[in-house]
Amino acid sequence: MIYLSQMLGNPVIDSEGERLGTVNDLGIATGEVFPRVTSLAFRDRGHEPLMISWGKYVGSYDENEIHLKVKAVDIRFSYLQPDEVLLSRDILNKQIVDTHGMRVVRVNDLKLSDTSSTQLRLLGAEVGVRGILRTLSPRLERMALRISRSMGKSIPERLIAWSYMDLVERDLSNVKLSVSHKTLDELHPADIADIIEQLDPRLRGQVFAQLDDEQRAGAIAELEGDDAAELVGNMSELDASRMLQEMDPDDAAELVGELDYERAEKLLKLMGVKEERAIRQLLGYPDDTAGRIMTQEVVQLPESATVEDAIAKMRSLDDDFETVRYLYVHDEDGKLSGAVALDQIIVSQPDVQLADIATTDLITAAPDEDQEDVANDISKYNLLAMPVVDENGKLLGMVTVDDALDVMEEEHEEDLQIAGGRNAGDPGEELPLRDLRWLLRRELWFFFWMVGVAILWVVLSTTRGGALAMLDATLMAAALPVALIVADDSIDYVTNFYLENDPEDDDSPSLFGFVLKGLGLGIVLSVLVLAIAAAVVRVISLGAPASELTRSTMAGFAAAAVSVLASFLFSAIYLHVIAKRDERGEETSGVVLACVAMVVALAVFVLVSTGANGLV
Repeated sequence: MIYLSQMLGNPVIDSEGERLGTVNDLGIATGEVFPRVTSLAFRDRGHEPLMISWGKYVGSYDENEIHLKVKAVDIRFSYLQPDEVLLSRDILNKQIVDTHGMRVVRVNDLKLSDTSSTQLRLLGAEVGVRGILRTLSPRLERMALRISRSMGKSIPERLIAWSYMDLVERDLSNVKLSVSHKTLDELHPADIADIIEQLDPRLRGQVFAQLDDEQRAGAIAELEGDDAAELVGNMSELDASRMLQEMDPDDAAELVGELDYERAEKLLKLMGVKEERAIRQLLGYPDDTAGRIMTQEVVQLPESATVEDAIAKMRSLDDDFETVRYLYVHDEDGKLSGAVALDQIIVSQPDVQLADIATTDLITAAPDEDQEDVANDISKYNLLAMPVVDENGKLLGMVTVDDALDVMEEEHEEDLQIAGGRNAGDPGEELPLRDLRWLLRRELWFFFWMVGVAILWVVLSTTRGGALAMLDATLMAAALPVALIVADDSIDYVTNFYLENDPEDDDSPSLFGFVLKGLGLGIVLSVLVLAIAAAVVRVISLGAPASELTRSTMAGFAAAAVSVLASFLFSAIYLHVIAKRDERGEETSGVVLACVAMVVALAVFVLVSTGANGLV
């Protein structure tokens, strides 16, 4: 096996031993399962780019050089053919879609198979860390492998076969990538949405444009609001309007609600009258309510209708009609009176009236009811759909279980965001990057500690010598981790309180109670820090008079105690910030809050410790 990185830059030598130039790229014919290398691109000694046929002129090759089987004067140069791509220019360091793993990755190297002395084929793309190391230096890759083996670990290759690669950074619409290739437009809409979200923003529109209206409608319904609105914003008005018509009305209403008013109006006016009316009705309900996420595509029949009538009704529905889970029945006044599950229809005789088999004890929602409450009720009562009725009891639509799951997922993500987002991260993310993100988040206090030591040293250096200032700063900063870790924990205390208690619930603890409890915790922890510090200093000094060093240590612990108390006093402010931002529909990052809390703790610590040491 050989890699593209090992071929690039190698000398090209003719049959008489004359060096013609260096390898610049390799071209492949794309219409094969394992594409053959068909062209050799190199730069001559004057740095002019040239291309020749691989099969016609290459006699042998290895990791160090390429030998041609003809003299330089007998070479006839060629051009890249319509079904060919260049490996380095078109694929290396580019984003590709792995249609097998349903993810977007970056090509770090390309693996080639030398099936004969002259024939070379592309096996696939190396997307792991080994490709990066090899590109930097083969020696670096070998060194990393030796180190990992000595530790009982391995660094495996992460290879994606050509048959599972879809190129997105070049227009290859006229190129057949592979005879067994599964392209984007054959994937499930949810998988397409996941892939689009992973792409660089500049490439999303390019990939999205490859899909037809139905595929776009399915994929965009799975995207986050901002991403979906950005894609629609970059589409032509006619294409965007046509795509909205293919979407379910509730999904289309949610997307239109993310657009600016002027563009939304233009798109709605280009739609059919039926679709426009359905979307406008849903947009008339407030955000985050049952009315906004309900679908109006329901099957409703009078109580006198029979099972045979119900079956005939379902057979007449359009192919794109919302999946039927229940048939709803209404009385003579048009009020919802019951629901019949689909399985009940199947097992009943054709002449049975729906009123006789309908469930009348219904759980319903009002259109202005909070969507999270509706989702929780659907989960609580194990429903596939919940009817939404107006003040007169007439059926307006239904909230389906898939929409309820979306709501619960959104609420869960918001809770994670507020709580600090301490999940494993994006499953498609490289493991080393995921580990680094986790380390930075979990050990954030360590970096603030290092900053604190530096600040103390700078402050103390203004009045003391360099060595003595560094020693004092180190002793004082020994207590700083206590202040920083407690500051981080105070954010957990705040977010847990906010997530677990509903402000509108009478049984929830009051804000005053929260402040008193935080103040009590702060006092207890502060006293505990001072007591431990006094005991430690007493043991170290062994009864001797307090020295300058012990005074620095005590000043640090005293500052830590004050900082701990301040962290819990500020917790009421943090709680207020979270609540206000949540009311405005803005996300609050727990990581950002933790950083703010640590900055406050560090500032208090520096001021108190230097003041206690008689310097301010």
